[in-house]
Order: sequence, then structure tokens, then C-alpha cells
Amino acid sequence: MKKVIFIIIFLIIILSVFAALVYTNTINLFNDEVATTPTEENIVEVKEPTKEEIAMEEAKEMLETLTLDEKIGQLLLVRYGSDSNSAQIARDNCFGGYVLFEKDFKNKTVEQVQTMISNIQNECKIPLLMSVDEEGGTVVRISSNANLAASKFKSPMQLYNEGGLDLIKQDTINKSQLLSKLGINLNLAPVVDVSTNSSDYMYKRTLGQGVELTSEYAKTVIEASKDTGVYYTLKHFPGYGNNKDTHKTSSLDTRSYDEIMNTAIPPFKAGIEAGAQAVLISHNIVQSIDSENPASISKEIHDILRNDLNFKELIITDDLAMNAVSGIENVYTKAVIAGNNLIITSDYQASINNIKNAVTNGTITEEQINAIVVKNLAWKFNNLKNN
Repeated sequence: MKKVIFIIIFLIIILSVFAALVYTNTINLFNDEVATTPTEENIVEVKEPTKEEIAMEEAKEMLETLTLDEKIGQLLLVRYGSDSNSAQIARDNCFGGYVLFEKDFKNKTVEQVQTMISNIQNECKIPLLMSVDEEGGTVVRISSNANLAASKFKSPMQLYNEGGLDLIKQDTINKSQLLSKLGINLNLAPVVDVSTNSSDYMYKRTLGQGVELTSEYAKTVIEASKDTGVYYTLKHFPGYGNNKDTHKTSSLDTRSYDEIMNTAIPPFKAGIEAGAQAVLISHNIVQSIDSENPASISKEIHDILRNDLNFKELIITDDLAMNAVSGIENVYTKAVIAGNNLIITSDYQASINNIKNAVTNGTITEEQINAIVVKNLAWKFNNLKNN
């Protein structure tokens, strides 16, 4: 009898232990299932990189492959030379781009211009900015050639007087179509300086209207140019006013800070808010902001554009061969230090040598060059690659 009772007790103990083990495993399995079941708290959303982020990664990779000379070349918008060797020179120096003038289009057909530009692009490992001043009116580098356009593009003032902003919008679309067909991807226009005085040097190239209408003009041109493959450049920051011709001589802008901010800056602000991708800086010395340096090499002027107007895209100097700045020592280096993305130059070798010497002697660092170049490359990969 005792043996039977012992066996029963032993079996009860064994069954209890087994039941406990089963219960514990069941609880653990349930907890594991709960822990691994997707909830709002533990789902991690994987976002696809944006077009801009992809472009920046490509830019960083490209930067790693460039020599210092090539990096400096990417800072330059060079005045176009001759058809015979411009592609090779652009390739060898890794230029950021070319600026073309009326002589470069003279008597050429559409097909000849397309070939000229495509030869350059095909020769270079990084897309070039192929730029032109096609403002309309007195500045018509392309449409002055009857082989390329049936008539010259009209000035903003004439367009506005004939058909208001609607006609300016259509003119911008027509202009963009022609430039894009030829292979031009950057127009160094519009002039958004405010001028209502016919005696002003810049008057004939402006809208000829006050601040409000000029601001609407800037907005209209930038919005009309979107998705055309041609990017437009607001100029001449921070507003030309009634200043002298800086092609010929230095010019001192004596307007007060408040006057500039209230009557000259608004068109640039409107264009930037509309999505402008480039701003060109004048060579005027703006006394109330920086009495020592022309605007194109003034950090204070660039800080207004970057910080006050929150402009993140390309800042371009006016041509550093112009008499207002050509005699300034180390002007190319100063243009880099001021914060320009691109330097318009008629002497690429002098530009490269001056900036390279500045890196060698420690005036600027290669890291500073890298920071500008990677932004330029990212802008190109984001905006030019599929154009």
C-alpha cells in the first residue's frame, strides 16, 4: 500500500513540474509574439533619400576625385574663347562653366551652336554651366543673330509697356525655349534693379517701374522659367541704384542702409521666394554696408543675401575683369573669402594661380574650397544632370 501511495505522489510531482514548464513556455512565447508584433511604437519608417540628398552624395564622391586645380576650376565661369580649343581647355582645367557673348554666336546656325556647346559638355566629366546675358533690349547676345531668332528679344520695359506682366511671362517662356534648344542652361538675367530715372546708367535695362512692380517682375520671370531647363539670375545685388558704369570705373553707392533695404532689396527677396537659383553681385561699393570693398568681394553684402534673405543657391560675381575691381590685389581670392560660389573671369589662368597661391600660403584652406565646390557640384547634379 505504501508503495502505491509513493508512486501516486511521485506521478503527481512529475505532472506538476511538467505543467509548470508548459505554462512558463507558453507565457514566454506569448511575450515574444507581443514583442515582435509591429506596433506604432516599434515600426521604423525607412525614407527614400531625396533628389537633393542623392545629389549631395554624388557631389561628395566626385569631390574626392578632384585635384586642387580642378576644384578651383569648378569655381570659375570663364569668358568663352575660340571654338577650336575651348572644349579642351574646359576639360583640362575642369571649369565650372563658360559665359558666351555676342561674338560667340555671330553668323552661326542653330545646329552650329548646338554642336559647339555639346562638344564642350561631352569633353568634360562634370556638367558645365553654359551661360549668357540674354536680357532683351540692349543686351541680346543670342537673338542679335537672325539665324537663331526671328527678332531680338525686347527689353523688360518695352514688354511691360506693351502687355504688362503677362507679356513678360510669355517672353520668358519663349526665351527659355530658345536657350534650352541651343544648350544654354543659365541666363544671367533678369535685371531686377529699381530705376525710374531715365538718366540712371542701368535704367534702360530695368523694368523702369517702382519697387512693388519690379518685385512682381522678378517673381514673374522666375516662376515662368521653372521646368524649362534654363535657370535665371537675379542681378545686380544689392541693387544698382543710380550708380556709375562699373565696366569703366569704381562706383560708390551712398544710399543709406534703410533706403537699400526698403527700395532695392525687395525685388531680390521676391525672386528668391519664387525659387530663384542664382544671384549676381555688383561691383558697387555700398558705403552704408561695407565702405571698403566692392559688393562682389564684400562678406557683409553676402551675409545679407545668405542670412537675411535665406538664399541657399548660387552666388555669382560680376566679371572680375571690369575696371571697378580689376586693379584690386588678390581679387579672386577675396571673391572666394566673401562667399561667392562662382567667379566670372576673363583670365582663368590668373584666377587659378591667385587662388592656388592663397591656399599654399594659408590665406584660405583647401577645406574652404571644398565646402564651396561640393555645393556647386550638388547643385549641378541636382539641376543639370538630366537637362
